[in-house]
Amino acid sequence: MRIDFHTHCFPDKIAARAMDNLSRTAAIHPVTDGTATGLVSMMEEDGIDKSVVLSIATNAHQQKAVNDFAASIQSEKLCAFGSVFPGAPDALDELERIKMIGLCGVKLHPEYQQFYVDDEKMKPIYKKISELGLILTFHAGVDNGYLPPYHCMPKNLLRALLWLDTPVVAAHWGGQGCNAEVLDKLCGIEQLYFDTAYGYGTVVPALAKKIIEKHGADKILFASDAPWNRPSQDEYVIECLRLSEEEKEMIYYKNALKLLGGK
Repeated sequence: MRIDFHTHCFPDKIAARAMDNLSRTAAIHPVTDGTATGLVSMMEEDGIDKSVVLSIATNAHQQKAVNDFAASIQSEKLCAFGSVFPGAPDALDELERIKMIGLCGVKLHPEYQQFYVDDEKMKPIYKKISELGLILTFHAGVDNGYLPPYHCMPKNLLRALLWLDTPVVAAHWGGQGCNAEVLDKLCGIEQLYFDTAYGYGTVVPALAKKIIEKHGADKILFASDAPWNRPSQDEYVIECLRLSEEEKEMIYYKNALKLLGGK
């Protein structure tokens, strides 16, 4: 079984425009057309049983539409996270609605949404997410489309975790482009999971192996970051690390099933 814990797709009417903008900004060639249909088609080709779709509200006015779309695509194959914009006056109410409409968690992207994860202004949002028992996924580390300073480096995330009492997923092996710091600062934190999104061609295999050894295979979630990588590419990374079958089963699906609680 394979569960991809980090994917993206967009409503059909805006998918082409969104994909063009994102791919040009980050100079990354996509591997799907950015639609839910395209994602499911690739899943079938690569042997993925379920994908977690992460949506991002990039302004206060997008929240409701983003979360309505997330709810509309939920199925046996797709489990969707919602999003809130940190500066929105109704962000806490929208978190309540995310829970009410059955979304699996919340995705925050500190670069797209321009906030530091350890800004004290985030405390009410973190408190509400924790009270609702929602999983929280952060984009962590650098982002190809942005210049530094970056808003969710390991030192920032370490402080933000003090205000969270819910499972937290740090994407991209705990931090894109800063895995040595992840190994030093974040490994071993009980509530924290790392996903493997966009690891193919970016993560140093020796560092990935050390992160798993120090943090534990039970805290690693298989992920691709589709449409920017294929799941088969990031599966290749896992297969190169010479893990035990038990460790691979945890990473490929058991940890995700535990977090999602059967959703």
